[in-house]
Amino acid sequence: MRLLGMFMILCVSHSLMAQDFHALVYFNDKPNVASLLAQPLQIMTQRALDRKNRHGIPIDFRDVPMNQSYVNQVKIQPGIAYKAQSKWFNCVHVSGNPLDIDALAQLTFVSGIQYFDPTKAVQMQQVDKLHRTVTTPLSYGTARNQIEMLGLDHLHNLGHTGSGMLIAVTDSGFPNVDQNPGFAQLRNNNGLAGGWDFVDKNNQIYDDHFHGSRVLSVMAGNDPGNFEGSAPDAQYLLYRTEEAAQETPAEMSYWVQAAERADSLGVDVINVSLGYLNFDNNAESLNYQDMNGQTAFISLGANTASEKGMMVVVSAGNSGNSSSHPYVAAPADALGAIAIGSVNSNSSRSSFSSIGPTADNRLRPEVMAQGGGTASIDESGNLVSSSGTSFSAPLISGSIACLMQAYPSLIPDQIRQAVRESADQFLTPDQQLGYGIPDFGNAFITLSENSTSISDHIYVLENRLFYDFAQGENAYDLLLYNLQGQQILQKKLDNKGQIDLPALSAGIYLCRIPQLQKTWKILFR
Repeated sequence: MRLLGMFMILCVSHSLMAQDFHALVYFNDKPNVASLLAQPLQIMTQRALDRKNRHGIPIDFRDVPMNQSYVNQVKIQPGIAYKAQSKWFNCVHVSGNPLDIDALAQLTFVSGIQYFDPTKAVQMQQVDKLHRTVTTPLSYGTARNQIEMLGLDHLHNLGHTGSGMLIAVTDSGFPNVDQNPGFAQLRNNNGLAGGWDFVDKNNQIYDDHFHGSRVLSVMAGNDPGNFEGSAPDAQYLLYRTEEAAQETPAEMSYWVQAAERADSLGVDVINVSLGYLNFDNNAESLNYQDMNGQTAFISLGANTASEKGMMVVVSAGNSGNSSSHPYVAAPADALGAIAIGSVNSNSSRSSFSSIGPTADNRLRPEVMAQGGGTASIDESGNLVSSSGTSFSAPLISGSIACLMQAYPSLIPDQIRQAVRESADQFLTPDQQLGYGIPDFGNAFITLSENSTSISDHIYVLENRLFYDFAQGENAYDLLLYNLQGQQILQKKLDNKGQIDLPALSAGIYLCRIPQLQKTWKILFR
């Protein structure tokens, strides 16, 4: 299964990659941790620091750069091919013969080695991963449907078009974005904030596979009178993390490294129109049981990116028609990711859109957007139609950026909850459509009405309920009900701003504060 691709399988000789095994090599420590944490501007930008301070996110060991002398020593070891590194997990990704990889354990600074292929059996496959994209001419105004379906035009009309927001796009390449007339507005507005090719390890980002360019166009493209992206005034960082010609675990590590850089630069939203399940070496492939949000390396990275305060928006996948695995792929299974499914122009589910649940029985996808016949701009500046959850995700990424612009003091989990609550089947979610199609105009209104100063809000994060409002001399009562109206919790709220929740089944609950005469819907997952 490929998230972005149709199956075109070609068997390759066993001998071609007989020694190409992938592994993560973990280090014991990092240099200058205390001094760098005390002087955070040495390891991140002021924008990144401001974002963390605004959302109350601590700077910790994970933010400190790795010991590059350790990395360099690994690079020069016999038979070792360096692929990527991750400061969050303090490890490097390498490939090579298992004997050579195992020898790295003798280095005094190495704490452990984790293979992507524990059995080290090799079987190669080659797949056209990005083939689902379809190109046909669009008539005038076709892009309007995908914007109005989400109520995004209401945000745009209020002036919330992504200005001041920084979006990282992780994909397979961005050919011609520096010249394409469809991105002239983006370039003229200084919307291209930079980028990096983590595969080839250089700054040549305007080449390689076209998929990233078309994904970017859904958010940032413009054809006056004919097309407008979902967040036309945002700034964008372009990161190549996907190698279209092959599928290896290194791509997951490239992505984690890109997310780390995005965090250090203060990125607000990461768009991930990618997904991983099968690799060219079948023995390194993931399976359904791995789709538990906490196994695949890229999913662990997405969780950390969310913890660091970034909104991680991920395509659910294009395997909905599969008889063997119709479910989402990593990192759409990540606890910290918002998985986006696809609907057609008439708001019905696209048959190819991957479904849930995750292996640990969580809801997937989370929300839907138009991924069937999505208006986009090709590498030559032509209006085209593209299909796949790759194109529903950037519609939501751009929409979330516009909502975050409107409410910059809210943490990502509050924005995420508002998006869920605005969706057309929030009270009756299922594993095909999740909470349904969100209405960002309604989300904006709800956030405005529910808060006297935006802080009068309740939300759930990591089995804990957070609240932030003045209580006066007497503590408020909190009553928690399930959707059947049964009261399952009553507590007094003090000024700590948080309480631990009991063990609850995943689902929607109603939270009531009698003294305020207010009721909130909250999601426990």
